[in-house]
Amino acid sequence: MATPDFLRTLRSSAGHQLLWLPGVSAVVFDDEGRVLLGRRADNGRWSIIGGIPDPGEQPAQCAVREVYEETAVLCVPERVVLVQALKPVTYPNQDVCQYMDITLRCRAVGGEPRVNDDESLDVAWFAVDDLPELAEFSAYRIKQAQAPADTPTWFDPAFTDPRELPRTDAPEG
Repeated sequence: MATPDFLRTLRSSAGHQLLWLPGVSAVVFDDEGRVLLGRRADNGRWSIIGGIPDPGEQPAQCAVREVYEETAVLCVPERVVLVQALKPVTYPNQDVCQYMDITLRCRAVGGEPRVNDDESLDVAWFAVDDLPELAEFSAYRIKQAQAPADTPTWFDPAFTDPRELPRTDAPEG
């Protein structure tokens, strides 16, 4: 993943310490119901498309930009599929990041898939019943994106009951 300029600037003062960052993932379907995947240059694995929003950029704008930058496919976001805090990641240079991922289901509206930047080795459409080997991150998001449009957005069910929320030391009264 290319590091955005604003993040390089932040890292110059923050060093390698944990940064809490937004992330956006796009599950893009074409009219035939196939899903768009890119083979990542950093690890050689097939994955859904995603990235970090620029400061002030809306998640849907980020999804459209990232999909086009990486694959040359134009898409339209249709709905939020999933919101999830991911586990911290330590990169080879020892930078530590933790992402709040917002996954959007998108519909392709133009363009022909191709490697469009240096973040991908290959880009292709795949039938959902004939996907290449995927990490759980991508496989689960594709599954959730296939749910009917009236399916609620998935989120981690922890603390869904207000009685389970952590208590503060504030006195009652």
